[in-house]
Amino acid sequence: MMQAGIFTGYFPYELEEVARRIRALDFNTVQLDLHFKDIDLSAGQITRDKARRVRDTFRDHNLPVCCVSGYTNIIHPDRAERERRLAFLKEVIRNARDFGSPYVISETGTYNTESDWVHHPKNKTEEGFEECRKVISDLAQTAYDHGAVFLLETYVNNVVGSVEETVRMFAQVDHPGLGLLMDPTNYFEAHNIDRMDQVLNQVFDTLTDKIKIAHAKDVKRSGGDKTEKHADIGDAEAHEGLTFRGVGEIELPAPGLGALNYDLYLKRLSEKHPNIPVIIEHLDEEDVPRAKKFLDGKFRANGL
Repeated sequence: MMQAGIFTGYFPYELEEVARRIRALDFNTVQLDLHFKDIDLSAGQITRDKARRVRDTFRDHNLPVCCVSGYTNIIHPDRAERERRLAFLKEVIRNARDFGSPYVISETGTYNTESDWVHHPKNKTEEGFEECRKVISDLAQTAYDHGAVFLLETYVNNVVGSVEETVRMFAQVDHPGLGLLMDPTNYFEAHNIDRMDQVLNQVFDTLTDKIKIAHAKDVKRSGGDKTEKHADIGDAEAHEGLTFRGVGEIELPAPGLGALNYDLYLKRLSEKHPNIPVIIEHLDEEDVPRAKKFLDGKFRANGL
């Protein structure tokens, strides 16, 4: 059966307390965010001992780590900033196995300098795609060399945002060090959200063999507010990826608070991945019990 997991970053505490609180909510797996109040896992500070301490703490609480967050703008247009970001992502990849999972995740980035989630015209050019392809190919090789797998996560405003772009990237980087983080909400824009079932079926008809881990959030039209949205999750130092809730025409709330056809999503996901971890996101600690109840209810209703 499928299992519900949660990002550790929604729990802004010391390592042991994070594990204790998540286990108390009856989760049995986590996506690891490298941010705890009592352990420095910033650039240049990751060691094998620290990574294994994190891994073992979650294992001691019956919370195996299924994947590791490495989110950053991998094609930042400032070359020095890009290299800084990629150096840290590779540091995470090299240590992934010691953290407890081979899978390290990031989106594909944008040439926008102000936000990791806002569109830039270069994102949808041949030059932009090729530049991104080279970076992803390098990350896939780095992962492979260290017994890991880099998981590409799509997002509509990034270089790889559509189903077609995802298929193309995997065709051009056909590598055992590359996999897909499945989050169907990230494919929706104003022009296709009303064709939700068609898009969901297209995603699974073309990409199911690349999927390693799945996410659970939701999607809906944003109404009058088109600004970039962020939530307060009780941690001023949290990575922006944990607080981001959408920009432009589309809002990305917690699971159960939008329009995603969860029955179809989970049924299609289960066809080739019946035991996959499905990681809840886009919420705060207070909302976690409700979101888990929603996802568990969908698992039960669909026999998953």
